[in-house]
Amino acid sequence: MKQIVSSLTIATLISLGATVAAAECYADYKAKQDNPLRLHYGVMQVSACDKGQAQQEVAQRLKASGWTLLNVLTVFGSEGLDQRKANAGKFYLRF
Repeated sequence: MKQIVSSLTIATLISLGATVAAAECYADYKAKQDNPLRLHYGVMQVSACDKGQAQQEVAQRLKASGWTLLNVLTVFGSEGLDQRKANAGKFYLRF
C-alpha cells in the first residue's frame, strides 16, 4: 500500500513539474533602429521566464531583423497578453 501511495505521489509531482516547465512566457520590450531613428514597443514569446535570459533571447532575435534592444520591461505569463496587445500594435508577437 505504501508503494502505491509513493508511486502516485511521485507521478503527481512529475506531472506538476512538467506543467510548470511548459508555462508560456512573454517579454515586453523597447527597441530602436538608427538612420533614421525608429523606436518601437513590442511583445515577444520567450523560452525562459527569467528576465536576464529573456533579455538575451530578445536581443538576438531583434538584431537579426536590424533592431537594437533598449530594454526588457517585464517578463509575464499569458494572462498579461491582452492588456499589452493594443500598445504593441504590429510588434505584438512579431518576432
